Amino acid sequence: MRKTARKTVREAARKTAPATGRDRNPAVDELLPSAVPVRFVAEDGTAVEPPAGRTAPADGELLDAYRRMVLGRRFDRQATALTRQGRLAVYPSSRGQEACQIGGVLALRDADWLFPTYRDSVALVARGLDPAEVLTLLQGGWHCGYDPAAVRVAPQCTPLATQTLHAVGMAEALRRKGEDGVVMAFVGDGGTSEGDFHEALNYAAVRKAPVVFFVQNNRYAISVPLAKQTAAPALAYKGVGYGVRSEQVDGNDLVAVLSVLASAVEYARSGGGPSLVEAHTYRMDAHTNADDATRYREDGEVERWEAADPLARLETYLRGRGVLDDAEVAAAHEAAEAFAAGVRDALNADPEHAPGPMDLFEHVFAEPTPQLREQRDLLASELAAEED
Repeated sequence: MRKTARKTVREAARKTAPATGRDRNPAVDELLPSAVPVRFVAEDGTAVEPPAGRTAPADGELLDAYRRMVLGRRFDRQATALTRQGRLAVYPSSRGQEACQIGGVLALRDADWLFPTYRDSVALVARGLDPAEVLTLLQGGWHCGYDPAAVRVAPQCTPLATQTLHAVGMAEALRRKGEDGVVMAFVGDGGTSEGDFHEALNYAAVRKAPVVFFVQNNRYAISVPLAKQTAAPALAYKGVGYGVRSEQVDGNDLVAVLSVLASAVEYARSGGGPSLVEAHTYRMDAHTNADDATRYREDGEVERWEAADPLARLETYLRGRGVLDDAEVAAAHEAAEAFAAGVRDALNADPEHAPGPMDLFEHVFAEPTPQLREQRDLLASELAAEED
């Protein structure tokens, strides 16, 4: 009896043991990212042969993306200037990451949801949000200056990776309601070291939630370089262990970013489940205006990445295809200047409804907790005493 039992256990173990190199489960290959980042356009703007099965977006889409990238970069420069002038409390620039910002937004439909980080203001502007409302958080007015439900954009998230869990919750809600909406969660390389990120991946995979985790790997979590964050060969491999289909892409190649993200979004929309896409990019400016990046990186490193500038790369590529000419370039920059002037005017004007002390307690909970009501009443009494 004992020999029979041991034999049964051995047979069961063989059936459930990990596959060897000779009989590996094909499903594993479907999860693995490309050995090198997907690329359509080289640093000098010339076309390269993309991986098999990858198709480039139409020229019209790329021309639209170019215009949005020009506008996004000008907006980013204007926001940085407004910070120096004291109109913004802080601003985390995304210069150099425009291909990620614009590519992520253009891969979505209006009915899809975006869950951004504090560094993704350019993406929100590209989504069509009022720039003054986008900058309300960074101005120090409100935690969120726009209506998330109306624009289907969650509040910009400052804590690392907490938005990934919220994104999975929204994706699960859309699925249960029978909607074909997809959720995209932006996250930085530093966020992938947080527990929330891993919990989100695991739950999304188990539920087959229609969510795309888009990691903008800009090489630094504030001042901590990637090599001190992880020993993984690429952040894209972090999805494989949870059963999440993963890919890595040249994050400064808009053509590749849009192609890969469009595929991931369609996979989620069709019921395939979540995807993790890592974009290899670079943060050209400091972490925020309060950071001194020269303390932890050298000028030569920045110069090398300047040569891979996503905007210049796309412009050269489109000119080579005959899609873009001098007149189109001039028109894009003229529109960007006009947009920047509007941002200046909006931020230089005094707000119509400046938040007051009691507004601290608004929009925290749908129904205030006893503790929140107690704190609110205490502050109200203190303010009333000061007036007396």
